[in-house]
Amino acid sequence: MKDKENFSYLLEKLCPMFVLLDAAGRIASAGPTLQKLRPEMEMVGRSFLDVFELLRPRSVATMQVIARSGAKLHLRFRDNPRTALKGVIVPLPDDEGAVINLSFGISILDAVRDYALTSADFSGTDLAIELLYLVEAKSAAMEASRTLNLRLQGAMIAAEEQAYTDTLTGLKNRRAMDHILARLINGVTPFSLMHLDLDYFKSVNDTLGHAAGDHVLQQVARITVEETRGDDTVARIGGDEFILIFNHLQDKEKLESIARRLIDRLEEPILFNGETCQISASIGIVLSTQFTCPEAPKLIHAADLALYSAKRKGRATYRFYNRNLTLPVANAESPGSQQRSG
Repeated sequence: MKDKENFSYLLEKLCPMFVLLDAAGRIASAGPTLQKLRPEMEMVGRSFLDVFELLRPRSVATMQVIARSGAKLHLRFRDNPRTALKGVIVPLPDDEGAVINLSFGISILDAVRDYALTSADFSGTDLAIELLYLVEAKSAAMEASRTLNLRLQGAMIAAEEQAYTDTLTGLKNRRAMDHILARLINGVTPFSLMHLDLDYFKSVNDTLGHAAGDHVLQQVARITVEETRGDDTVARIGGDEFILIFNHLQDKEKLESIARRLIDRLEEPILFNGETCQISASIGIVLSTQFTCPEAPKLIHAADLALYSAKRKGRATYRFYNRNLTLPVANAESPGSQQRSG
C-alpha cells in the first residue's frame, strides 16, 4: 500500500496529467491537472474508454492490449469541451495495469485559455511552460508592434490630410483638387466644375484687416460646403478663389440653381466684431463633356474664361463656358493670372 502511495505521489509531481489504470482498464488514479479539467467528474473507478474517446489506434478492444503494444495514443474527452489530447502508455509489470502520460500537444494554447491553467499545473521540466512564455512574449511584442504601426499610420494619415487641406478653411487645397480631377478624368467620370471668385474681398482686407478677411473666407467655406453634396469637392485654390467639383452632375438647370443659391447667400452681410463685411461672388462653370479629351488645365482654363465673363457682366452672376469666350489679348496667355479687382 505504501509503495502505491509513493508511486502515485511521484506520478503527481512528475506527470500531473497521468492516468493510472488497473488490469481491467479502469482508472485507479488521475493526476491533479487532468482532474482539474473535469472538476465535477469522479474519474477513479470509471473505465478509461468511458471517459476518453480513442482516436488512434482505433481497432483495439481493450486497454491491456494497447498497453502491451506500447502505442502512442490520440484521444479526446467524450463530453464537452472535447479537448484533444496525446498520450504515451507504459504497461505495469505482470499485467497489473498501465500508466498513461497525457499532454495537450498543439492544443495547449486553447487548453490554457479554456481551463485557466497556470505554470503550477505542469511539470517543472515540461517544455510547455517555455512555449507559453514564448507565446506570451510574442503576443506582447506583436501588440507593441501593432500599437506602433497604428500610431505611425495615424501620423501618416494626419500628415497626408494636412498636405491636402487648406489650414484656414478646412477645405481641400490645390494639391488635393489636382488629384481629384486626375482621378475623375482617368475614370471617365462625367462631372462639372465651378470656379468661384469673391467680389469686393480686397476692400474687406483693406478696410477691416486680414482677420476680417480670414473670417469671411471661413464663412464662404461653410456656405459652399452646405450647398454641395457629400461626394462633391470644394477646394480653396488660393486667395479668394474656390473650385467646386460636382461628381456625375451635368444638368445645367441644377448647376444654375446651385450657382444662384451660392451667389444669394454670399451677398448676405457677414458680421465680424460688430462690423459688416459685404462681398458677392462671380462663378464660371464648365462641363467635362464639353471636351472630347478633357484635361485638368483645359477645364480650369475654360472655367476661368467663364468666370471672367461673369465679372465683365457686372459680377454677382454666373456664366457657362462656351468656345467663343476669350480673355483680353494682354492676358490671353495666362488667364489664371488675370487680375480681378476683388
